[in-house]
Amino acid sequence: MRVIDRCNLTILEVAGQEDLAEFLKLEQVEIVASLPCYLADNVDRQRGKGVFESSIRGLRRLNALGYGRDGTGLVLNLVYNPQGPSLPPPQEALEADYRRELGDNFGVVFNCLFTLANMPIARFGSTLISKGEFDRYMGLLRQAHRDDNLDSVMCRDLVSVDWRGYLYDCDFNQMLDLPLTGADSAPRRLEDLLTDHLDHNPIKVAGHCYGCTAGQGSSCGGALKEAAE
Repeated sequence: MRVIDRCNLTILEVAGQEDLAEFLKLEQVEIVASLPCYLADNVDRQRGKGVFESSIRGLRRLNALGYGRDGTGLVLNLVYNPQGPSLPPPQEALEADYRRELGDNFGVVFNCLFTLANMPIARFGSTLISKGEFDRYMGLLRQAHRDDNLDSVMCRDLVSVDWRGYLYDCDFNQMLDLPLTGADSAPRRLEDLLTDHLDHNPIKVAGHCYGCTAGQGSSCGGALKEAAE
């Protein structure tokens, strides 16, 4: 079974989480870590003062454990999000910039960079509403929708699991408290997968789903190949 931890790098320095990095290594968990830019000013402006430095320390710690290094089998991928209401740039070119800047300036290595569109929910959605930009951004996502992306979106073959064991079609549905349900409309839990493989289970969709189908597409593996070709 492939297990992915969507990791906020600053959690590695939070009291009570000191052994988290070692635990992830022991369990051979793949890490997908959020780092919205390779420049300190941009990250701190988006996430808060000191977040960039804390994230770099987290990446160095993971590298020291073998994450992101050839031959270890410990996968460390990074995630880029645009600073504002726009679609991400081409993934391949941006990944080269990340490798150069993080490697030359901080000695940090990683496996892949994933570019994801900002979802119009939670904090980003609230910011759009407060600036009167929500409708314009939703229009951008709808206009950039590509049917070719539908076969490869993450919700078709992965599930998101919260700390209680409840399942969701994706991380964003989890943030919106839209649980994955079965034919009986009851929320499904991780233990249910022992007897139910969820084949042909309906996927809950809403307006934010355009964020995964717009342009080159977004998934837990970054830009969708079908859209980029």
